[in-house]
Amino acid sequence: MMKQKWIWVTVCLMVMGCLFQFCVQNKKPVSQDPRGIGYAGSAACVSCHADIVNAYAQTAHNNTTSPAIAMNMKGSFHPDSNQYHYRSDLKVVMEKQGDRFFQTAYENNQQRASFPFDIVIGSGRKAQTFLYWQETNAYQLPVSYSVIGQCWANSPNYPSDNVRFDRVIPIGCFECHASYIERTGMREEKGYRIDELNKNTLIYGIDCERCHGPAAAHAAYQKENPSDKTAKYIHSYKTVSNIQQIETCATCHSGLREPIRSPFLFRPGHALQDFYKPDTVKHSPESLDVHGNQYQLLLASACFKGAVQTMTCSSCHNPHQTERNNMKLFSTRCMSCHQQNTKQFCSFADKVGPTIVNNCIDCHMPAKPSKLIQLETEKQSGQIANLVRSHLIAKYPDASRQFLKSVRDR
Repeated sequence: MMKQKWIWVTVCLMVMGCLFQFCVQNKKPVSQDPRGIGYAGSAACVSCHADIVNAYAQTAHNNTTSPAIAMNMKGSFHPDSNQYHYRSDLKVVMEKQGDRFFQTAYENNQQRASFPFDIVIGSGRKAQTFLYWQETNAYQLPVSYSVIGQCWANSPNYPSDNVRFDRVIPIGCFECHASYIERTGMREEKGYRIDELNKNTLIYGIDCERCHGPAAAHAAYQKENPSDKTAKYIHSYKTVSNIQQIETCATCHSGLREPIRSPFLFRPGHALQDFYKPDTVKHSPESLDVHGNQYQLLLASACFKGAVQTMTCSSCHNPHQTERNNMKLFSTRCMSCHQQNTKQFCSFADKVGPTIVNNCIDCHMPAKPSKLIQLETEKQSGQIANLVRSHLIAKYPDASRQFLKSVRDR
């Protein structure tokens, strides 16, 4: 009997051991990415795409949001340049307290309110604005920073004579300036929808998987099969149509629109109409603001209409590299269609000479001031304009005259 008992004990232990091993082998890995188990995080891309990842790290897309630490902020916190005055008796002072930074409002030299810098919005090429967290809500701080003006400025569309700390930021701002944040709920206050957000799920900037989709399966396969150079289990832009490629960019570059589904779920090959409600008012291209409406402006351009089967955003832009202000590089891409000795070539060639091929952009895509994004400074009447290249590729007589004058004045 004793021997039989030990046989049963041994069998039970073996069965338990097998079950334990089975459970361990089939246990789902815990995802470190708040978007879910399908995501690998940009760090997983480095082993195969180090050059691209390193170059992309310097782009405005990657740095469009960042944590509010000293290295990410352009504004000065030095006592001789850290104040913005609304009135003679009302000011906001940008202060450093330990490792954190604050905007503190003083009225008649008495502190009225103080809130921290938590999030930087903007890569720092033109301007930056700042958010702070209060429980499940993000709020915009009253003072932004103009890189162009090298000064602190009143945040866009804020009152010029009073301090506001109560502008709640909706999830829509994160949907274009970040790769993810979880919305945990919604409520209404004074007729406005307030989004409740989980700040611990925020993924700063536009990362690899925001444009290419979940990459965990792709990274795992390529790691196990390094000799296979065919990209597996990842969304490829080569497999979708030109319009679908453009609509991926249009997720953020088609203006303010009411979403049907979360833009965080958009993947190459999806249709824009499945994510946003259609425009109820059709604006003429000339009336559209240059900020955020690149999609509509490009589609209205004669260049695009003549090359609808071949032209995409990446015909002109390499999204993995910083190319801004490189007029010669962009003009070279224009030359792929507008070749010399053809009717598509520039009619100003005789007036400018061979250097005409170095700058198509200033004439046909001039930088125009945005009416939506303007910063007001205390030292000048008026505002600092946010200049954005118009993506309505066309003939602009005033811009052409200015370009010709600049060439003659050299």
